[in-house]
Amino acid sequence: MLRVSTLVDLARHYGGRPRSLAEISQAEGLEMKVQYLEQLVKCLREHNLVESTRGAHGGYRLARAPEHMRMGEIVRALEGRIAPMICATEGEMEVECDRLDGCSTKYLWMRVRDAITTALDSVTLADLVRETSASPIHFVTVTPRIERIERIERVERRTP
Repeated sequence: MLRVSTLVDLARHYGGRPRSLAEISQAEGLEMKVQYLEQLVKCLREHNLVESTRGAHGGYRLARAPEHMRMGEIVRALEGRIAPMICATEGEMEVECDRLDGCSTKYLWMRVRDAITTALDSVTLADLVRETSASPIHFVTVTPRIERIERIERVERRTP
């Protein structure tokens, strides 16, 4: 989530001087237009997650300590209520599914929603910063075995 990385940068610099959007973009490797980041921080300000300072040394900073900002609050501010499916929306449903009464998967989607909200609400922004700073995470893509075998066979056919 590129949007959250803006807050991660601000959390890394919590207690320091305000950060400009250009600094945040560069530090987080966000190749986005500053216009997009301006819209993003406007939303974050409206939800009291960040504060802005005008002027030559102005910029943005967190509105409160990262330890007091839960990821659930942040995701809800940026994305809206947690809703893996319309039948499993947090709070009141804005749109009702016409199959709600006889739905055989409603229970599953409610469990998925509850698992997501529990995970998001149990992690603070400080936790996220601590985890990402402790050791970089590397993702490994495993090629399915059939594709590897086909590739090996093609190479073997080419070599005498």
